[in-house]
Amino acid sequence: MLRIWKWYQSCLSLHPVKTQIISSGFLWGIGDVAAQYITHSTAKKRLQYHKDDDNEFKVNWKRVAVTSMFGFGFVGPVGHFWYEGLDKFIKMRLLLRPKSARFVAAKVAMDGLIFGPFDLFVFFTYMGFSAGKSTAQVKEDVKRDFLPALILEGGVWPIVQCLFVMD
Repeated sequence: MLRIWKWYQSCLSLHPVKTQIISSGFLWGIGDVAAQYITHSTAKKRLQYHKDDDNEFKVNWKRVAVTSMFGFGFVGPVGHFWYEGLDKFIKMRLLLRPKSARFVAAKVAMDGLIFGPFDLFVFFTYMGFSAGKSTAQVKEDVKRDFLPALILEGGVWPIVQCLFVMD
């Protein structure tokens, strides 16, 4: 595992944008498969399925592809330049030392308050249009789902980010 991590770090230093685009696409795809499985398992328990053929978990590969494309086309490239710029801003304008607790806190807070909501809005909009929904349906979905998702993201994502930013 350490070998893979060193190889990834090497790729990241040689081709940062390309590496982040590829890894983001794969991670979003893997994340979507996990989300589909969790949704299936939760529904299965809640509905108390009996032995039917309908309760077998099947991956929606079209959805995985669409979600992966969001990682490849948006999160990878935009995220790369966002975090690069955010690091420069925190170092140069806020004069904080990288990896310090204040640097990490500033980065996580700014990311959660600025990029997080923007990323979530783009994601919901993209997924809605990718599913063939109308503008009115996408607006309704965003109205219904945005705030609960942002609250959930705000409770989970900062913890995960702290682990990676401190690295």
